[in-house]
Amino acid sequence: MSNPIQLTQYTKSGGCGCKMGPLQLEEVLKNLPKPHFPHLLAGNEHNEDAAVWKWDEETALIQTTDFFLPIVDDPYDFGSIAAANALSDVYAMGGKPLMALAIVGWPTSKIPLNHLHEVMRGAHDIAATAGIPIAGGHTIETEEPIFGLSVSGKIHPQHIKRNHQAQLGDLIYITKPLGIGILSTALKRGRISAEGMAPAIAGMKKLNVEGSLLGSLKEVHAMTDITGFGLVGHLMEMLQHSGLAAEIKKDQLPLYPLVKELAAENIYADMAMKTHARYQKEYTAAQLSDLIIGCDPQTSGGLLFTASADARAILQDLAQEHGFEFIRIGEVVARQEQSIIWK
Repeated sequence: MSNPIQLTQYTKSGGCGCKMGPLQLEEVLKNLPKPHFPHLLAGNEHNEDAAVWKWDEETALIQTTDFFLPIVDDPYDFGSIAAANALSDVYAMGGKPLMALAIVGWPTSKIPLNHLHEVMRGAHDIAATAGIPIAGGHTIETEEPIFGLSVSGKIHPQHIKRNHQAQLGDLIYITKPLGIGILSTALKRGRISAEGMAPAIAGMKKLNVEGSLLGSLKEVHAMTDITGFGLVGHLMEMLQHSGLAAEIKKDQLPLYPLVKELAAENIYADMAMKTHARYQKEYTAAQLSDLIIGCDPQTSGGLLFTASADARAILQDLAQEHGFEFIRIGEVVARQEQSIIWK
């Protein structure tokens, strides 16, 4: 489709980089009542990726919602990425999606409706890949383009993976490269071309289906996905109430092409500094580029999970059978002066 309109021109930030910062979010949520219902297996106590409601002894319902502003100019890509990102919350709990509803805010006086059609087409194609329908939704007129999904999923109650149950000695893995926020900022500044962003766009469209299989492994203890608060922020969600720490081997962190060079030029998304401001006492970056990469906000990022050391062979077989990539980046250790130790 001819696309003279660039969606990112209508926004100040995009993707998961437009989330509230962690300090702001804590301010909003503090002192709100914590729901206590016997069938609510996962709520908002630990910033879980989704809520989980026990249906019966064999089935639990997963419910989540996620939406954001465009991180790319192409509407089809925007819809695809937003859909993959919303579905990720179900996979991060270890579950399988069932269906979705669309959430749309659109500046109809600024951006033609055929662009919104392309957003929806991209989302429907990703939903079809996941084997689910987008069965309805809701639209409003807004000043900036907004799109996302509310997703329902299912899981066996014993297979739920929470984000805060890492154990001492666990190995830490991620499933996608880092650097989305750095690349999107560089693209907006004209530092890289659309071709330089292409590998990241392909990565953002990739579904985190690994989560459904990891959910059934008892050796996997904690799992989340890496989104707006970056590797540092989501590691801290895993660790901050555990008395444990993460020892991260920075040279083993997978990065999209050009990310290392751009970080060395001090190119970063605003959200990275918001995350750093919240957690700066919990880790020390040897150089600014380490901070930029560690706090870089990811959109439709990979899974972050911990598994016992004796699960290495199981994970290797699973990866080989399904074409997954489980990249080991560190280990869960006893807490020292800080929660995250860069090696």
